[in-house]
Amino acid sequence: MARATLSELLTLPGAVAAFEFTGGGLLLDHRLVETSPLDVTTLDLMARMCAANLSIAGMQALGWETVTGMTGFDPVRTFSLIGFDWSVSVVRPGNERCDDPFRGVVVANEKADYQGMCEALERA
Repeated sequence: MARATLSELLTLPGAVAAFEFTGGGLLLDHRLVETSPLDVTTLDLMARMCAANLSIAGMQALGWETVTGMTGFDPVRTFSLIGFDWSVSVVRPGNERCDDPFRGVVVANEKADYQGMCEALERA
């Protein structure tokens, strides 16, 4: 199955932005709907926040596996934050060795189709 593009992610119900970033939080590319309340500066900060949270979650997942002997928590590939007005979800395609960037989408909560968003991101 072909990867979902940023433009395709932007067609999801409630989508206001789609973006791509490195594991270090560097914003690589983005798309905004014409009426988006967001701008490139906000997306840059969002990419950094998502990368930081993914890094912390990765450390916690590896620590949990090491301490408990349980597996399946690492690598962490996804992160979501549900806000009052908007939510963001991001995913890294492939595995932890994959150099492909993370892709994410920001949706307005009142119009969001969360299941559709998750399915599209799994293709991202």
